[in-house]
Order: sequence, then C-alpha cells, then structure tokens
Amino acid sequence: VQLPASGGGLVQAGGCLRLLCAASGRSFSSHVMGWFRQAPGKEREFVAAISWSGSRTDYADSVKGRFTISRDNAKNSVYLQMNNLKFEDTAVYYCAATPVMRLAKYEYEYDYWGQGTEVTVSS
Repeated sequence: VQLPASGGGLVQAGGCLRLLCAASGRSFSSHVMGWFRQAPGKEREFVAAISWSGSRTDYADSVKGRFTISRDNAKNSVYLQMNNLKFEDTAVYYCAATPVMRLAKYEYEYDYWGQGTEVTVSS
C-alpha cells in the first residue's frame, strides 16, 4: 500500500500549489482521507480531511478559506489545492487514510501514511 504525495515545490507568498496523493495497493474509496504537515522543528499537524464520498470536509483553522481538499475515488486520489500560500505553510505535507467514519484530526486515528512532499513558501 502506497500513498505518495506529490506536487510540492518552491513558491512565493501569495502563490498556489496543488498537491496530489495517488494511492495504490488497495482502494481507499471507503476511507476518510487526510492531509497533515510537519514544519521544520515542529510536530506534525492536521491540515484537512475529507469523507469517503467527498460530501464532508474539515480544515485546520490556519488554512480555512485558503486550502481545499477534494478526492476522486475512481482514480483513488485525493488533492489539496493551496491558495494564497504563506511563509508559515512551509512544511512537508503527508497524505493519510483511515477507516473511521468521522473526519479524523489526530495522527493516531490514521492507519495508512505516505511519503511526504515538501512545500517551501518564500516570503
């Protein structure tokens, strides 16, 4: 099972990026999918989560109104559209999946994790 995240890079403040997590090895169409991030010297933190159908989403307060999580179950993929990026968004972003039926916000609730993709926002 793999959940590799891609789409990171270097962007100026105010810019945008779209992250992709293309899962393989099993279907995650019935799982809640989440994005987390870890900034240098800090603990990993919740960013966003989406229900299996895509009808429900949840976001960290720090990214509400700027980030949008979405998914395409036919492609076994989840996306994170990041707009109006700020310096403090600089981090390694990770994709995760959990079979729980609510929008999980804590790392321990997620069973599957992928390799991260680095996002660097220059001020």
